[in-house]
Amino acid sequence: MAELPRCRRATWADVDGWADAVARKVRAAGALPTTIVGVTRGGWVPARLLADRLGVRRIVSLRAQHWGVTATKDGVAAVTEGLSGPVAGEAVLVVDDITDSGESLKLAREHVAAAGPRRVDTAAFLHIGGAVHVPTYFAEEIDRAAWAWIVFPWNYWEDLIALAGRAAEEGPGAEAVRATLLGRCGLDVPTADVKRALSERATPSARG
Repeated sequence: MAELPRCRRATWADVDGWADAVARKVRAAGALPTTIVGVTRGGWVPARLLADRLGVRRIVSLRAQHWGVTATKDGVAAVTEGLSGPVAGEAVLVVDDITDSGESLKLAREHVAAAGPRRVDTAAFLHIGGAVHVPTYFAEEIDRAAWAWIVFPWNYWEDLIALAGRAAEEGPGAEAVRATLLGRCGLDVPTADVKRALSERATPSARG
């Protein structure tokens, strides 16, 4: 039987609500950043949304990896690309989409702190209870017992291609795959999207 996680599909309305909630907490703390660090890849969009809401014009990136292909861990978290710009003397907010194990955000914070900022806070839209790093700010905490793989809008196709490929092992064809995703993952997606995902999975060159 294919390994398929329970999933929760996030909408753009969810994302807007999470961004608003985190921004309110930052403002309430009186700790506005001068630079936001987006942890790539998942933290890019949250970082930009928070920059918009907080009036921060400077965003730099840092790549810290832990998760590999959808719901499959690569292993130990590691910084694979350093900061894209200096943060010495800055008030920094390090942003990711979710703390699952929390290792990536913890490592990113340590890497930023070593670069000489005057303050470092962290933020994530979602925080899974029991993670090794608790963000300074987060919008929603999820009990680890209720864990599900979050399908964010910015990784919808990547996740769907991976999950559809696994689901196809239990029965080929878009309708069968859609039914498997709904029954096993709780992921309700249009048949047309499943067909596209299966087609792109069959064409590796289309994914680079």
